[in-house]
Amino acid sequence: MHRLRATHLIKHWPLYTALSIILAAWYYLFFIMTMNMTPVAQWSYLDIIVLFSMWAIMMAGMMLPSALPIMYLIDKINNQRKARNAPYAASFYFIVGYLLAWFGYSLAITLLQWWLHHLALLTPMMNSAQLEFTCLILLITGVYQWLPIKQRCLNHCRSPLGFLTSSWQEGIYGAINMGFSHGQYCLGCCWLLMALLLVFGVMSLPWIIALTLIVALEKLFSYGLLFSKILGALLVFLACYMWLMT
Repeated sequence: MHRLRATHLIKHWPLYTALSIILAAWYYLFFIMTMNMTPVAQWSYLDIIVLFSMWAIMMAGMMLPSALPIMYLIDKINNQRKARNAPYAASFYFIVGYLLAWFGYSLAITLLQWWLHHLALLTPMMNSAQLEFTCLILLITGVYQWLPIKQRCLNHCRSPLGFLTSSWQEGIYGAINMGFSHGQYCLGCCWLLMALLLVFGVMSLPWIIALTLIVALEKLFSYGLLFSKILGALLVFLACYMWLMT
């Protein structure tokens, strides 16, 4: 029994690595959110590095769960190819490529957050400081949910087998390219949803959990496309309501 378990772990180690990254990222998020964080009034280079690290870990924890289906498919295809001594994609490096795409986003949104803080649009606790900014982000995100580029990227993320059929690459660099390419589509699908944290609070654990569930529903739920559009309409309504109530 123990030998079978060990064999299973070895056979599917890239998938278990992804699960370990997810668990470690969420452990970090729960840990850091329970700490008494000092509000950042003046940013130093160290603050930027720490914030980038937090965004990178947060993106790993939030985005890897909805990418597990495609990782499972790659793992399954690779094991079949290995059994035939055929070339295969290195599953672990697909994860590396996927995370590289999101780490690039983490760097961009860290710099954006620093700039917004400099413009006094964010509070020292890293949430929106002005109603106009809040309404603008909600409105843009809501409208984006209906745009063709959002729907195209979402359709791609919802069809992992189609992506692998058309974009399969072998070897380490091929797997990195596949992961990065898939990550770019996921970026196109979810980048504005992640930016909502600038409104509700980068350190808000309830909103981090909520957005993770929203992303998973969009990608994995049978009616994910419809859910995406309903969410967009609700965000537009919320933006207009908040603006009119001031």
